[in-house]
Amino acid sequence: MARNIEIKARIDSVERVARIAETLADQSPIEIAQDDTFFRCADSADRLKLRTFAPDHAELIFYRRANSSGPKESFYLITPCATPDVLRESLALAWGQAGRVRKLRQLFLVGRTRVHLDRVEGLGEFLELEVVLEEGESSGAGIAEAHALMAQLGVGAEQLVQGAYVDLLNA
Repeated sequence: MARNIEIKARIDSVERVARIAETLADQSPIEIAQDDTFFRCADSADRLKLRTFAPDHAELIFYRRANSSGPKESFYLITPCATPDVLRESLALAWGQAGRVRKLRQLFLVGRTRVHLDRVEGLGEFLELEVVLEEGESSGAGIAEAHALMAQLGVGAEQLVQGAYVDLLNA
């Protein structure tokens, strides 16, 4: 499984943060429409979602992370899928659907950090940082990098939120 440090924050304006992110990014942003279907898991720290990009292009993503605000370590595994509708139906029958999140994402790459600026249907605008950790690297280095990037982007600790978008929608 891969590891990263992740933070999520509610932001006042995707445009404002995007202008700053563009000056820091290694390339132009990528726009991605995502339709995430979440399935029930026994452990509240676990998530299983089917992320659909197109009728024949999706990823089944399992991840585990604490349900807390602030930078936290996440373990994840991604499996490509060419038949998302069939897989969604199978998983919903087996495990039950926990919710669905639709969003428009701008992805910026800043070194090893994925900067996501998300417009989430029914929730608003968010920043999500994912600092990809190297094999055997301590989480402390990634946490420090996330804090530094938050400061550069003008995002304060009081803006941090806990949980996944599906949790916020279901609350």
